[in-house]
Amino acid sequence: MPINITMPALSPTMEEGNLAKWLVKEGDKVKSGDVIAEIETDKATMEVEAVDEGTVAKIVVPAGTEGVKVNALIAVLAADGEDVAAAAKGGNGAAAPAPAAKAEAPAPAAPSAPAAAPAPAAPTPVAAQPAKSEGGARVFSSPLARRLAKDAGIDLSAIAGSGPHGRVVKKDVEAAVSGGTAKPAAAPAAGAAAPAAAPLAKGPSDDAVLKLFEPGSYELVPHDGMRKTIAKRLVESKQTIPHFYVSVDCELDALLALRAQLNAAAPEKDGKPVYKLSVNDMVIKALALALRDVPNANVSWTENAMVKHKHADVGVAVSIPGGLITPIVRQAEVKSLSAISNEMKDLGQRAKDRKLKPEEYQGGTTAVSNMGMMGVKNFAAVVNPPHATILAVGAGEERVVIKNKQMVIANVMTVTLSTDHRCVDGALGAELLGAFKRYIENPMGMLV
Repeated sequence: MPINITMPALSPTMEEGNLAKWLVKEGDKVKSGDVIAEIETDKATMEVEAVDEGTVAKIVVPAGTEGVKVNALIAVLAADGEDVAAAAKGGNGAAAPAPAAKAEAPAPAAPSAPAAAPAPAAPTPVAAQPAKSEGGARVFSSPLARRLAKDAGIDLSAIAGSGPHGRVVKKDVEAAVSGGTAKPAAAPAAGAAAPAAAPLAKGPSDDAVLKLFEPGSYELVPHDGMRKTIAKRLVESKQTIPHFYVSVDCELDALLALRAQLNAAAPEKDGKPVYKLSVNDMVIKALALALRDVPNANVSWTENAMVKHKHADVGVAVSIPGGLITPIVRQAEVKSLSAISNEMKDLGQRAKDRKLKPEEYQGGTTAVSNMGMMGVKNFAAVVNPPHATILAVGAGEERVVIKNKQMVIANVMTVTLSTDHRCVDGALGAELLGAFKRYIENPMGMLV
């Protein structure tokens, strides 16, 4: 019996992904554990492994297809001893929609199943459905390209596709829009009922914004998956979390001196120091220890209960092209400064390469957003649920401070703690920030 390979859910919240690359072709034999494809989510690129042994009978969704729904059929595997041609036909049959179903009707959600488990009556992936041009000719395109073309009001048949087998993909539509070479889509025929415009849940429509600007004075850059996810989560955060902000100034001279001493004492391996501490590494450790000392602030809100965490899992905002991602240092309160430093270097590099696994950036109990290296003195960050806190770190700078009734120069940085006021009240937030300040100004406490 043919084995259907479906689009896997690489994280609990994943709804669709891009099939970036096939690492096998039709006719190839695979065994359990072989990497057969690469899938792109909004945050990372993940490898997909075969679960069963057999021969690739048919690749249903070509490489480069975007917006493939979770559990959609992407390939068919012939089991050992099974006729490959028959398996390919069987896979097609299993993937065909019911004849009675209307094209406009949404398909019922497919039950979650292992990637290679047989899935009878699986819906045909949206990516396999070609669009039609004005004259009725079929135009092969990705779902995202069709959506972008529809939003921009252009005709897909006038765009040369650069994808597999001439398929029109996202970048082709973007190039046509920005270059002004796109052909407008045909208007509905006389007497034909125009489809009703979908109501906007919130915010102005594109037309309402664009009419404020002179035609030709701008270009449209469609949002990618990461930017859409960031926008969705920030709107959710500001709409559902009552933010409360607490700021404090921290003197850095003792911390900078200890950092220099520890870096100078770092042993070498292959001619390089085995660690090189940054101020941010010490900020991560100080926040983790502060949460350990003030456990009532190491929480997450749910409607029915307070989630009180046993460890401080500190997310660290990393800027990458097109947005940002927050890899997490797990159990940071029990890790050494050198371990945190080396872990952050690895996580930061893989974040920029979009190679993080979902479990490396999802979850966590708090976060640090450091813009000090950009010269930013002070800012307030947005809480990222399910976190209840996030620490915004400004630049360290020389300031005049009063000590023993004398004016002296000290290195000072301003930090601002944003809290979810439903579970971390003002006084509790101030207590947490006070504990953080003590570790920063007395950094030897982080070593014991």
